[in-house]
Amino acid sequence: MAIDLPILLRAYAAGLFPMADDRGAQAVFWVQPDKRAVLPLEGFHLSHSLRKLIRAERFAVTTDEAFDQVIALCAESAQDRPTTWINRDIEEAFVRLHRLGMAHSVECWELGDESGDSEPRLVGGLYGLAMGRAFFGESMFSRADNASKVAMAWLVARMRAGHYTLLDCQFMTSHLASLGAVEVSADDYSALLDDALVPGEGAVADWSALDSLALPADELPTAPPLPSTRTVSAPVSGQLIAQLITQTS
Repeated sequence: MAIDLPILLRAYAAGLFPMADDRGAQAVFWVQPDKRAVLPLEGFHLSHSLRKLIRAERFAVTTDEAFDQVIALCAESAQDRPTTWINRDIEEAFVRLHRLGMAHSVECWELGDESGDSEPRLVGGLYGLAMGRAFFGESMFSRADNASKVAMAWLVARMRAGHYTLLDCQFMTSHLASLGAVEVSADDYSALLDDALVPGEGAVADWSALDSLALPADELPTAPPLPSTRTVSAPVSGQLIAQLITQTS
């Protein structure tokens, strides 16, 4: 059964999110963890190796260019994950939210060779829901070393540039902990969420704010075109991303 979007949005505003028992489940249930993983935007851990990788621009990074592909890949089984909690109803609901401009994705592409003989390949990414000054990170995937870490770095930089205050990661994992995520109590999370959703206080969040900081096209290194029928944002350099993450407010 299709998930009612107004109910879904009210659930997120109240601190709940949907999950399914597995990919083929016919129903969803609502989750409100006693401990919530959040990633403080000022506390993202940019290791020396990750900084080097970002500046080298091994991956081309985009946003909202391949949302449907990202969520489909997040829902795929993997070697360490025989099934996932993203069933068809959750996937379909987030695709609808994306069409409404509320759900977003970050994509990492592995570029083809310099001759242009091979197409760019989607090798990492994440998706989630933006409401107020909060971004509810839902899931991420990686088909190349460190691709999901690069996607997370781009997300944090985008959120910092756009005046977001809360990056909700739901459950703690060792991967998230290595990037600076921390666990907070349900009460503390509720306070962070309320602050992020209260209108009229602080700067208004703007998902596209990072795009205005992008370098002009003639200052960017050349690369094969990405497989897209539209341009959502101008390219952003890895150097800028590293600067945004490391600079203090």
